[in-house]
Amino acid sequence: MPLKEYLDRLSDEKRTALIGRKTSDVRHAAFTEKRVVHAGLSGRLIAPEEYQNVWHRAMRMPPDGERTYTVYIHIPFCQTKCLYCGFYQNASRQEIEDVYIDDLIAEIERDAAMPHLKNANIKSIFIGGGTPSSLSVGNAARLLAAIRENLNLCTDYELTFEGRIHDLVPERIETWLSGGVNRISLGVQSFDTILRRRVGRIEPREEVLARLTLLKRWDVTVIVDMIYGLPGQTLDLWMKDIATLLEASIDGMDLYQLNVFPHGDLARAVQAGRVPPCADIAGQADLYHAARDFLTTHGIERLSLCHWRRDPRERSLYNTLAKTGAVVYPFGCGAGGNVGGISFMHHRSIEVYHEAIARGEKPIMMMEQQKPKKLRSVSNEIIAGLEKGFVDLHRLTSLDTRLEELRILLCIWRKNGLMYEENDLYHLTADGEFWYVSMTQSMVECAEILMCA
Repeated sequence: MPLKEYLDRLSDEKRTALIGRKTSDVRHAAFTEKRVVHAGLSGRLIAPEEYQNVWHRAMRMPPDGERTYTVYIHIPFCQTKCLYCGFYQNASRQEIEDVYIDDLIAEIERDAAMPHLKNANIKSIFIGGGTPSSLSVGNAARLLAAIRENLNLCTDYELTFEGRIHDLVPERIETWLSGGVNRISLGVQSFDTILRRRVGRIEPREEVLARLTLLKRWDVTVIVDMIYGLPGQTLDLWMKDIATLLEASIDGMDLYQLNVFPHGDLARAVQAGRVPPCADIAGQADLYHAARDFLTTHGIERLSLCHWRRDPRERSLYNTLAKTGAVVYPFGCGAGGNVGGISFMHHRSIEVYHEAIARGEKPIMMMEQQKPKKLRSVSNEIIAGLEKGFVDLHRLTSLDTRLEELRILLCIWRKNGLMYEENDLYHLTADGEFWYVSMTQSMVECAEILMCA
């Protein structure tokens, strides 16, 4: 369907949600809200009775030599639950953890014997959660040994281990690094002691900085995640955090926009008056731009619109590859990934996960057939470009000439102050950067309209 015709058919409300609105306040009001958490395409749901057959059929095929291969491993345990977190599943208990690692290793060994994974060269592994660093030393060592023994790691692989400040002690650090970990990602979120404790983080500012200094005694890449928009987080507090990033012993940082889930713990705490309000979307925009301008002024290199590095050793491989079409082999309760043109999520219940592994099944909770390969390539190209702040229209039209009509959308955004154009390269303006996730989702949807009628 021609794009102009599609846009003309939309109601005013849907059109505004898709393309935004003309306003003199682009930074704060170009869109009414963030459209999605992560941009991308949805596929066709597959019936549950077909899950195992479809999975085995995909894994019996040899890997595609043109694809990049990654692994995601989920550790669904935390010592405490942070107020803002939508991923918390289980409190840490040693006996449950022991059985879970047994199951996880069994899943890795079984899948690694299948042709698709057996012959794939793994570029990046991300062990996330939950809190992987809360694993006992013995269980962390067992898991990392299973990875090395069963997966074909590229010589320049990246193996990220996600963790919390409290777990940064020599015995644990040495176990992780001797097991092959070369990148540690820490959810700091804020250095401010009061703000940290308000959302469930334990350590005061001084201990956070001391533990980071301790960690850098080892040869490992260190990344911290920061969140803007937390309850009671003022611009002054946020900028103190950003300035601290230049003092801390780290190689890179992610600056993430707070997502308040409607019925989550944080939303209920704010509603009940137990914590101060969170920043609204306009307030989040101000926090983003203040940090962006500060880091840019201080010469910090930008890998994407939300990820920065102080040292070239930081590559952020998994996040980059997973967002732009790499195969992701998932392992563990609550993990998600894709292989052979299917995407799927694992069961979040540890009990259901355990029962599936005991039956020799992949613990699939949901599965869908991905969109056609050509459309996926276009979607990946759009996502990869806008992650870095631009759209290469010439490149897109070389993939499919029908995508020339995307110029209609890009010109609307240019007139609305969200983009500027140079030789068919459309760049996000500074104000447009804050809205890039919504714009990416809209552009992917418009590409699908043009290519799939």
